[in-house]
Amino acid sequence: MAKNQTDRLRIEKVRGEGPKEIFGEKAQIHDKAVNSFSKIVFETLKNDFPKLEFRFRKSITKKEINEKLHEVDERLGVTIFLENAKISPDGGIIEVKDKNDKWRVVLVSEAKHQGKDIENISKGILVGKNSDQLLMTAGNAIERSHKNINEIRNLMIDEKHFPYVLFLQGSNFLTETITVTKPDGTEVILKHDDGILNRIDRLTSSNYSLPINQNHCENIFISIDGKSVMLQAVTIYARPKEWPIEEMVPIMMDVSKTSLKILGLTE
Repeated sequence: MAKNQTDRLRIEKVRGEGPKEIFGEKAQIHDKAVNSFSKIVFETLKNDFPKLEFRFRKSITKKEINEKLHEVDERLGVTIFLENAKISPDGGIIEVKDKNDKWRVVLVSEAKHQGKDIENISKGILVGKNSDQLLMTAGNAIERSHKNINEIRNLMIDEKHFPYVLFLQGSNFLTETITVTKPDGTEVILKHDDGILNRIDRLTSSNYSLPINQNHCENIFISIDGKSVMLQAVTIYARPKEWPIEEMVPIMMDVSKTSLKILGLTE
């Protein structure tokens, strides 16, 4: 059976067994959805790689991250004020036990939904203080993503891969200009380079402005004054409308398999 057909059947099986509000055709990308999708990936990895041991964690403590930093270099990881502080990525953390019985990160996933202009325009809804505007000025809530990204980088400071996937959805993350039709047939052009609307550049700073919608799990190395410097880039996927399970899960699987390959756990 072809791989694409196998993946499609697996997704249909999960959808049939899962909650309709999460696995339906109109599944929305939010913390609960990406968490559920991540658990599908977790179960799929266990089935596809039965000789490997995986675990799923909802969060990780600042204390554990600091311990990892200090293990790498005693100058690091020495400052902490809240012993119970932790990070909880939307999709949790999937890890695998390596050949030395150490847990290694395979996938970290998050989802950000910002900008309802497409939905509002298509429904004829005006926004703003006086409900007389077509577009809503973009907010800055997405900037909170950088905290989790930086903490996972700290945790994986000595790794050669960085399996952090950020799924973006909404009109604030346009990568190309689109046209939206109002109920009366009027067409409204949403420009991807409109500073009032777009906020995606505030997140491309986390992946060194590498291309969007590509797997960047494998670290890259650059040379500075003859010394090699390792860069860990976030893998960013963006689309204006909702992410369906059929597209999100294969991306997460691709990143997870890249992790396993770099860790030397697959052929």
